[in-house]
Amino acid sequence: MTWVGMLIALAGALGYALGAALQQYEVVAEGASLSLVRRPRWWVGGVISFTGACLHAVALSFAPLVAVQPISVATLVFAVPLAAFMYGRRPYRAEIFGSIAVAVGLLWLMLLVPAHDVTPRLGDGAALAFIAVIGAVTLVSQLFARRVHGANKALLLSVGAGVMTASVSTFVRVVGGGMQGDWGRLIHWFSLVVPVLLICAVVLLQRSYAVGYFGIAYAGVQVIDPITSVLAGAILLGEPLPTSPSTAVPALLAAALTIGGTITLGRLAPDHTAKPVAAPPAKPAAAPSPAEQAVTPAPVDASAAPRPSTATSDLG
Repeated sequence: MTWVGMLIALAGALGYALGAALQQYEVVAEGASLSLVRRPRWWVGGVISFTGACLHAVALSFAPLVAVQPISVATLVFAVPLAAFMYGRRPYRAEIFGSIAVAVGLLWLMLLVPAHDVTPRLGDGAALAFIAVIGAVTLVSQLFARRVHGANKALLLSVGAGVMTASVSTFVRVVGGGMQGDWGRLIHWFSLVVPVLLICAVVLLQRSYAVGYFGIAYAGVQVIDPITSVLAGAILLGEPLPTSPSTAVPALLAAALTIGGTITLGRLAPDHTAKPVAAPPAKPAAAPSPAEQAVTPAPVDASAAPRPSTATSDLG
């Protein structure tokens, strides 16, 4: 069933990439505000992204986090060119190389994690502590993002979005993987946490997209999300991590490739949507002041002027 989960995850990830590109175009044009609800293309992107997220959730019911999360990384190669086409241009060479570097490096890291399907179990205390840690990381990243601009701002905002998205994946894995055919296990407070965390993740994603650096924002989420998910799976759910010394050098190389690709994407110029500029209103002509009217000579009618008399007087 692991392969079934991976195929479903691939379909969901491709949809998520397309939806993200559509939404980012609208967010750059309108800003991360409630006015986005009046943009039909933003809704279309949201529906496509939500469908991809649902497929991702279904995939987590068939396969462990360490098998599903790396699939979403490959979509970075498709999402960045899609975003470029939305702006009517070809992808930059640095966008393509940077995206491939991040995807290959992160996928390499994920493949080093041993796959071992275990039934996920998470206690209430551990779940609350996990939510607290996610909230703290998100808050710190948002506070630091206020002090910087450009690509650094987009990257910091994507950190909060990435850990929040990872928390959604973790709880979905616990709820879906722990069902084991018993639908009654859905009646749990974990099921209520998932939509709340998902809404927070969507808001944070829109804020990171609004900066205009889609490549670095999307890459940041794609890097932070699986790493956080794998750590959560290992620490909270008992999923294994690599322990062999032979994986140290490949892990370092993969990390260097991921970091290099992220830096390359961060050096690109932001995309901006051209907005029509409204013409300034015409100023009404100023009326002449009373003083100007007083000194203005009235027009003279030549026909009304007196003419000299031509008659001669008879003196005798």
